[in-house]
Amino acid sequence: MSDVHALGKENPRVYSESIKTAPPIALYGALIVAGGITCSIVAAAFSALALVLAEQALQRMLLLLFVANCVALLGLGIMLVDVVFLAPARRSRRPLIQRHPEDLGITVALTAYNDELSIAAAVRDFAAHRLVRRVLVVDNNSSDRTSEMAARSGGVVIRETRQGYGQCVFRALTEAAWYEDTPITVLCEGDLTFQAADIDKLVAYYAHADIVNGTRIVEQLRAGKTQLTTFMYYGNFFVGKLLELRHLGNGTFTDVGTTYKLCRNHALRKLLPHLDREVNLEFNAHFMDKALQRNIPMVECPITFHNRVGVSKGGNTDNWRALAVGLRMIVGIVIGWRVFAIGRPRAGD
Repeated sequence: MSDVHALGKENPRVYSESIKTAPPIALYGALIVAGGITCSIVAAAFSALALVLAEQALQRMLLLLFVANCVALLGLGIMLVDVVFLAPARRSRRPLIQRHPEDLGITVALTAYNDELSIAAAVRDFAAHRLVRRVLVVDNNSSDRTSEMAARSGGVVIRETRQGYGQCVFRALTEAAWYEDTPITVLCEGDLTFQAADIDKLVAYYAHADIVNGTRIVEQLRAGKTQLTTFMYYGNFFVGKLLELRHLGNGTFTDVGTTYKLCRNHALRKLLPHLDREVNLEFNAHFMDKALQRNIPMVECPITFHNRVGVSKGGNTDNWRALAVGLRMIVGIVIGWRVFAIGRPRAGD
């Protein structure tokens, strides 16, 4: 691993600009298994139909069924090679990080878009936390009084004119990461779905990683009614496991959509040049994937999740939009995030 921390102090070495990562063999195996199972289901269905059509058609469907099952077994075998032989070797090279940083000053960066109803309370909540030294509010072209309400409540307002969730998050992380008096950045949203009290949980896990990603996939920590439907809940879990397969042996992940995370600024400054700010609602999955590719230690932390104040404007507006966002996350994780740059102009930094 590029950045190893000794107990009680941090290694000043920077992350390598040339990271060599193992091929995601388990992920490829899982995709082959999924393809084989899908073909098996189709072949089985058509075999039943072929019974009433022709013997020749039935023979073809049975042959397809046999081939599909062989493909699924091949994929399973590929997965087992990674799970049984390769992943343990990667784990053995990963140190257990234990550190106790002396300075835990935090800059909180809240992304906001038409959050007039919630932003003032969110700023006050985070600003009151004992470790928080400032609260930034990155307003992504709100048409209401979001900026005004944030400033009145003591927030440092930054206006990001390039529209898009990825643009807003990238600006928030960039602004927060360069404050010299706070070695930690906490990213969150200004809609009150997350609360400042959970910073203490994130800090506890910070002793073991450079990025602590909050996870909402704990039933007991979710409010009874939130915008996270059952479909979105399990969808996040599924894509999280896909990300885990891609980086098998480097982490356990159950939520790729959460916007509440804590980052060590030293690591964040090394990661930012490798992020594509034009990846939109899929940006959190993109962020996690790129951090793992850079061998930046990342761990999940269970956090509370509350019903938002106002109306959701992101991927949680309905299940169909969430499905579209989830499919784009899968494409980014499996194929690569460069596909999102094909055919579109790049905004300057």
